[in-house]
Amino acid sequence: MTRRQLLRMIGMTAGSATMYQAMSGLGFAAQSPYKAPIKLGQAPKGSSVLVLGAGIAGLVAAYELREAGYKVQVLEYNARAGGRNWTLRGGDTYTELGGATQHCGFDKGLYINPGPWRLPYHHHGILHYCKQLGVPLEAFVQVNYNAYLHSTKGFDGKPQRFRAVKADYQGHVAELLAKTTQANQLDALVSKEDQEKLLHSLRSWGALDKNYAYAKGELSSNRRGYEKDPGGGLSGHPIASEPFALKDVLDSRLWQGLPVGDNYEMQTTLFQPVGGMGVIGQAFARELGPLIRYNAKVTAIQQDERGVTAMYEDTTAPGVKHTASADWCVCTLPLSILGQIPMNVGQAMAEAIAAVPYAAAVKVGLQFKRRFWEEDDQIYGGITYTDQAITNISYPSTGYFSGGKGVLLGAYIWGLDAMEFTAMSPAERIQRALEQGSKIHPQYPKEFDNGMAVAWHRSPFTLGCFAQWSEQARADHYDNLCQFDGRIVLAGEHASCLPAWQEGAVTSALDAIGRLHRRAAAGATA
Repeated sequence: MTRRQLLRMIGMTAGSATMYQAMSGLGFAAQSPYKAPIKLGQAPKGSSVLVLGAGIAGLVAAYELREAGYKVQVLEYNARAGGRNWTLRGGDTYTELGGATQHCGFDKGLYINPGPWRLPYHHHGILHYCKQLGVPLEAFVQVNYNAYLHSTKGFDGKPQRFRAVKADYQGHVAELLAKTTQANQLDALVSKEDQEKLLHSLRSWGALDKNYAYAKGELSSNRRGYEKDPGGGLSGHPIASEPFALKDVLDSRLWQGLPVGDNYEMQTTLFQPVGGMGVIGQAFARELGPLIRYNAKVTAIQQDERGVTAMYEDTTAPGVKHTASADWCVCTLPLSILGQIPMNVGQAMAEAIAAVPYAAAVKVGLQFKRRFWEEDDQIYGGITYTDQAITNISYPSTGYFSGGKGVLLGAYIWGLDAMEFTAMSPAERIQRALEQGSKIHPQYPKEFDNGMAVAWHRSPFTLGCFAQWSEQARADHYDNLCQFDGRIVLAGEHASCLPAWQEGAVTSALDAIGRLHRRAAAGATA
């Protein structure tokens, strides 16, 4: 199998975000190209720009264009800034397509991020704006060795600690390699001296005993955990734990969850804004102030040789038509929305907009009466993975030992499972998440308090989670999507090679406004 075929299979089965992570691991993708804050120079006198959408791409574009001296106005569908950069807190209300309305009942200080929830350390652009806007960050725990890996088909459906599966899988593989090395089956590949080094390293990596066996004892228990932990006094003697058999580990397929933290986008250190991801959008909103017109639903976009005009209506007073005009337009509306809005652009851009579907995803936030994952299971942050539809359970990376109630990300669902959950009512999604989660945490039924469930295909401002490029669509349409069409340029995660990440929105916006400024400056001096 070629690497390209492998990536195509990953993309088909797990989506483009996972495919991008795999690309990174295979050396096909790089870190964010962001190097330093953009310096546009001075805007031509009197020049104006209309920004459509106050998601991260639109906010970055508006912020930098204003700094350069452009007259900027932003039209935003929601009553808040941020777009998918969004945090649900107690007191918030959300109505999805179909009319289902949810009222968030989370306690003060508790929240869920329906959209992005973590910031990789190498996403320099979004981290720059956090620093620029004074958004405090804290560590996001991606890998917790005390969280669970769970399979309905392995170990009688009982969840197993991440550390135990990792230690046993690694130990058994190390033992097999050691036996091969001792049997001189590597003579043609590895020198005698290197074989000795390899054996030494395998003992360390796999916690093998002096006979190069992965067996019950101090070495293996120090990786996978003890049946009885070491303590003090006469009762302090530890009891070693029994490793799982290699066949059981392989049959369970729990090893699939082990490399997640090795993926480039998930490697430590990851960050999250203190108080929720939506704090970033709020910080931009404070900075831009009256430049943003909220509750503005764009209904048409027209351009000519002199400028661009957007028609919109106020969603709080529908039926009344308004217009906003400027010399240039940076359009950051999701393609799933933009494709339904009349806009006079050329065939190449129109076909590009129509060529990209949006991924289905569902997130469920669950508030519980107490932080039982900490009190009972000693899990502080990190993620549990399961082969059930809910896919994972993420534990809060903040508020440790705080007592009182707590909120888990009780489901992050993709693909066909997400389609199924999208067809449910919010209450049914929450109930299904509780049923599946209780197979890992039996405390769920007794401790549950309330929840929120966001299905992104029912989100009226995106109609999907993120742009799901296929390899062929990107080859055929990506450049046409990003090119200027007259006085209109598109930006957003959909116009980037970092799909589904806020960094894609940032770098796309900076690329677009850099080209816009060069055009505007050239026109002013022509």
